[in-house]
Amino acid sequence: MTTTAKALVMSGYGINSEMETAVALMRAGMASDIVHINDLIAGEKTLSDYRLLVFPGGFSYGDDMGAGNACANRVRNNLWSDVEEFLAGDNLVLGICNGFQILANLGLVPAFDEDRPREIALMPNRKGVLECRFVTLKPAAENLWTRGITHLYCPVSHGEGNFTCSEETLARIEREGMVAFRYVRDDLSPAGGEYPYNPNGALADIAGITSADGKVLGLMPHPERAMEFVNLYDWPTRKERLKREGKPLPSESMNMQFFRNIVAYFRE
Repeated sequence: MTTTAKALVMSGYGINSEMETAVALMRAGMASDIVHINDLIAGEKTLSDYRLLVFPGGFSYGDDMGAGNACANRVRNNLWSDVEEFLAGDNLVLGICNGFQILANLGLVPAFDEDRPREIALMPNRKGVLECRFVTLKPAAENLWTRGITHLYCPVSHGEGNFTCSEETLARIEREGMVAFRYVRDDLSPAGGEYPYNPNGALADIAGITSADGKVLGLMPHPERAMEFVNLYDWPTRKERLKREGKPLPSESMNMQFFRNIVAYFRE
């Protein structure tokens, strides 16, 4: 089923996953516009015309001032009142990879209060290199983003995904059920910080968190980059196993449930 709600998928210098994100939403039943940040600033597009705002993955502005920082500054200096009005409505915000870094820099997660100070950071990966590999994620809380998901299996592609915060912030995030996804092993047991299951050294194996009100999600891995069954890294092995068990081959991956959850929210 589709929804009449529409998504704005942000585009800009260095962002490179806007098309995959738009296609994933379209397949889930939600139309979207890919909008350059300059067109929003110039008033050629209006954020209030949309119900979902997505900051996709990439390396906005080359990450020259730190991952996601330059784009966050552009938003804060030019669009902040629009963003605050958007957040006050029954709308959702999603940041994937570089988008998560942008959300963290803006204080949109964890956003314990309306002042939205910056309380988390995505630091350089523990091994100090860009990580491009498939990881397994397990929901850590039941919320609008995670409903019906047993696990996700999708790529990471980042140099700064090491989730870090103070002990006090972590305790509050955990206590209020704001951890959305954690890195886990293939059998869905905790990664326990072990590489490569936890690819970047993230504190408490955290791969994604929501805002305090649950309407904003920052997620480090890329479900939009593995929409199809044949996008999965190990799909030939999975195909042979299913054939031997006499089961049909799926056309899409388990990751599409994530985007269907977003569409379902706007249908309710």
